Amino acid sequence: MMSAKPKGSPLSDLERAGWSVYAQLDVSRRLQARMLEALGCDVAPTPSRIILNRSAVSLERLGEVGHPCVLLVPAPIKRAYIWDLAPGASVAERCLAAGLGVYLVRWEAPGGGARGPGLAEYGDRLLLDCVNAVEKETGERRVLLAGHSLGGTLCGIFSALHPERTLGLVAVTSPMHLDFCAETGALGPVIGNLVARGLLANSPGHVPGSFVSTISFMAAPSVFGQERVMDWLASLPDPEAAGIHLRVERWSLDEMPLSRGFIEDLVAEFYEEDAFIRGTLRVGKMPAAARQIVAPVLVVADRRCAIVPPAAILPFLEAISSADKTLLWYPGDTGVAIQHVGMLVGRNGLDSIWREIIDWMRVRAARA
Repeated sequence: MMSAKPKGSPLSDLERAGWSVYAQLDVSRRLQARMLEALGCDVAPTPSRIILNRSAVSLERLGEVGHPCVLLVPAPIKRAYIWDLAPGASVAERCLAAGLGVYLVRWEAPGGGARGPGLAEYGDRLLLDCVNAVEKETGERRVLLAGHSLGGTLCGIFSALHPERTLGLVAVTSPMHLDFCAETGALGPVIGNLVARGLLANSPGHVPGSFVSTISFMAAPSVFGQERVMDWLASLPDPEAAGIHLRVERWSLDEMPLSRGFIEDLVAEFYEEDAFIRGTLRVGKMPAAARQIVAPVLVVADRRCAIVPPAAILPFLEAISSADKTLLWYPGDTGVAIQHVGMLVGRNGLDSIWREIIDWMRVRAARA
């Protein structure tokens, strides 16, 4: 890594201009998303009702009230509708068909000044607000938590902090053990370089989504470039697969800024300290170690994933105290654009992985 730029040092005019360009790219990419929507690549969400609306988060109930209740938690990077992309490509649809009560967390653009919400808000207070809203509507104090990518990381933190509110935890390709080495994810060395240069510490505010997309491409150009093209070509003979591919592309363009506070905490507590696995993480004044998790846990991993490889996931299973642990391997899909989200929208993901997850949820709810 290059020598670090002192934290808090003034931004140069060039750096300010660079951040401004990325903010404008967010606007441009959202416009491209609307253009794809106008061409027929619109999303078709399940009818829903907002039951909670807070700064930085809202919660919607999809369909009718069911049992047990499952809280679907996306990563706080892009929009939540990847869980409910279109008929036939929707985790929410599968859960509703099984009679579950489905609640979707929607992270909104962060407020809260220059820093915005961090791990204490995302992993504790805001999720607790959502769980309390579910209890108010249904009377169920414990819920199933299902998170994808960093959404699963947040669910893991919540499960450690609030075992009495967690009926079960499903973490779908969710990083729990991170460092600056490529072994635990291709983003590690890139983020390490950004930290060394002081670029993250000296951002003027929340980090534009297009900047996150750019560094993701830099970290794994094959995943976010070549593999997407190959997936598109493989999807062309199949109109249904091609349609889902384009809808995922439309979703990927729907950028929103990422809280600077969340990035700072993620880097300090996960990349630099590995505090969740090592047992030293504190969220606010409360300890939040992986070993505090006692609820049943199911994790989904992808052997081929460069973004969240098994090395970022498997130590979590070893660290938790729960005796009820399940590991599923995602086989991959065609027509999903980005394999990292394939288990939420692809045929293999929905027909095999989520069928097994839903059965797992029913069994754990019956045992409770």
